Formats: sequence, structure tokens, C-alpha cells
Amino acid sequence: MTRNLNVKLLLLLQGAVVIYSFADICAKLASRHDFLTPGYILWLGAEVLVLGLYALCWQQIIKKVDISVAYSNRAAAIVWTTLWAALLFHERISLQNVLGILILFAGIWMVNREGETG
Repeated sequence: MTRNLNVKLLLLLQGAVVIYSFADICAKLASRHDFLTPGYILWLGAEVLVLGLYALCWQQIIKKVDISVAYSNRAAAIVWTTLWAALLFHERISLQNVLGILILFAGIWMVNREGETG
């Protein structure tokens, strides 16, 4: 297993994180429907399918990357979810959201950088 996170692995990892963030979109869309109505069941099913696809991708990634590095990069899902919230649902992104995302990226960078030297 490699601790180093090259560009290819980083892109694969972030691709999986983007897939994971789609589950949040499905959950939000399901929440707009009454419990157990066809719309609710449709979006809940889509969420389960997205999470299944993510699980398959995640298993392949953690074969190649240390789990600590992979999980720290998974935190970027917050960034993707915030982006989807603004673009798809027209939710407001506050200054606190932006500051939190910057702090999150600093942490991800530190873990990834440690992987390059460790």
C-alpha cells in the first residue's frame, strides 16, 4: 500500500467523494415528498444506489491508499455538498461556511503532505 497520493489517485478519490455527495442530493429530494409516497421511494432508492456505487469505488481506493489519507480526503464531501446546495437548491453559503471549508482544506492538505514525506 502506498501512502503517497499521486494525482491519479487523488482524482479517483475525489471522484468517489463526488459520487458520495450525490447521495445527499437524493436525500434532499426525497425529503420534499411525503413518507412512503412514490416520489419519496424513488429518491430513497436512488440514494441507496448511489451509496452502493460509492461503496464499490471506496473499496478499490482503500486498497491503494492508507485509510487515514482516504478518510481525510472524504471530508471534501462537505465542499461538494455545499456547492450542490447553492447550485441546485439555491441555498445561501455564509462566510462561516467558506471559512469552515478553508479550514477543512488546510487539514486535508496537511494529511496529504504528511503522506508525501512519511
